[in-house]
Amino acid sequence: MLITVIATIFVIGLLVFFHEFGHFATAKATGMGVHEFAIGFGPKLISKKYGDTVYSLRIIPLGGFNKIAGMDPDEEQDDKSFNSKPIWARMVVIFAGSFMNFVLPVLLILLVISISGIDTPSDQAVIGTAIAGQPAANSGLMSGDRILEVNGTKIQTWTEMVKTIRTNDDAPLVINYERGGQYGTATIVPEYNQNTNYRVIGVVPIINNYQPGPIEAIGLAIKQTYLWAAAILEGLRDMFIGRAPAEVAGPIGVAKIVGEVAQMGILPLLKIAAFLSINIGLLNLLPVPALDGGHIVTLAVEAVRRKPLSPEKLQFVQMIGLALLVMLFIFATFKDVTRIFMGK
Repeated sequence: MLITVIATIFVIGLLVFFHEFGHFATAKATGMGVHEFAIGFGPKLISKKYGDTVYSLRIIPLGGFNKIAGMDPDEEQDDKSFNSKPIWARMVVIFAGSFMNFVLPVLLILLVISISGIDTPSDQAVIGTAIAGQPAANSGLMSGDRILEVNGTKIQTWTEMVKTIRTNDDAPLVINYERGGQYGTATIVPEYNQNTNYRVIGVVPIINNYQPGPIEAIGLAIKQTYLWAAAILEGLRDMFIGRAPAEVAGPIGVAKIVGEVAQMGILPLLKIAAFLSINIGLLNLLPVPALDGGHIVTLAVEAVRRKPLSPEKLQFVQMIGLALLVMLFIFATFKDVTRIFMGK
């Protein structure tokens, strides 16, 4: 339980800090005043003022905020106010939070790569691991066995072996192999894997590890961030069109996932933090009032109309967005509780 709490605070704090820092840095860069940069909500634990900004750490570690001068229409406006700046500057400030949620995964993945290197499967027809309880292990095949033939077909590479197994029907496979200079034969009946829709025998190739150079590592980190983002967008699309169930997680579900991953070590924790950061970045860009994406849409409307929405209309739109977010929060929390206590 303690590990879950610590890991959750660490991950959420990291995600919130990068998101809010994006807003903060661009607000300062475009000449806006920032009254407060806060991590957390509720009463202040630590507070220190530097220049015109109060930096605070608050007791509830479930978010954060920037109090940017002039964002409240009722606040006195001056040349450092948010609303006095050009629309492009305001859009940059709003977008920067989500942008930093894509920068963070690149940095985290780069850190993981720097520590652990890159694992790549070998294409040698040599068994790296024979999974216990699976057909290959049950037939006597072991790690280090080199596969020579499958049903009389000569095997040169791991790819050839996999293709031969997958195209086989339910008939037994006769596999000739070499082990330490000795030759043997194993008869194996593959199992059908419903997740992959392929027949498998339960073997994994040799995994080689190498340390890429800085340029390659950065490229790999950016590519992985892109692939995860694309997968998340595809999942959101499938949920919206009804192709996939609405599987969402609220704070309870996120804490449970983070706690389970934290048990596996710091590197898996950094990976899940990267994945969650991408989620937050994408969700914040949805054109929903009260989210960054909704705010960007409002600014775009202002650019087209060449005048801002009235405070009454803006407040009405924000209230709709807030209501939608509250309903989503309740739904996600209900799903979390259902999964945990009812096993669904």
